[in-house]
Amino acid sequence: MSKQTDVEKIKHLRESTGLSFNEIKKALDEAGGDETRAVEILRIHGVKMAEKKSSREVKEGVVASYVHATKKLGSMVEVFCETDFVAKNAAFQELAKEIAMHIAAMKPGDISALLAQPYVKDQDITVKDLISSSIAKLGENIQVGRFELFEI
Repeated sequence: MSKQTDVEKIKHLRESTGLSFNEIKKALDEAGGDETRAVEILRIHGVKMAEKKSSREVKEGVVASYVHATKKLGSMVEVFCETDFVAKNAAFQELAKEIAMHIAAMKPGDISALLAQPYVKDQDITVKDLISSSIAKLGENIQVGRFELFEI
């Protein structure tokens, strides 16, 4: 694999995952340059990181909402993190918005069902996987609190 190809792969993975250069380089090295395998390694790493951080207290966060274009369906969700710094981060706020949209689309009955559902925008991952990847990117524990679905 040429240096140029290696740099292109790292750049592509950085854009798609938001993870650090070093994490991506390690995953690519471990995967022998195979991008698909590197993505799986990074996903597993994100899950492990989420497990380590899961006991940390979440005292900050945001309330996000989604209203469908018909104005007949909407949802609100609490998404918690550890610090106000992360709560103000655009990536965290986008995650909360995506979860609110997912709730409106998939109508989970409770938090356990929500976390286990395939993510509406990428059926290859669950909502829990989506949150784990954000934990890896942002470096803090993230948890979903209450949510409500509104439908006319």
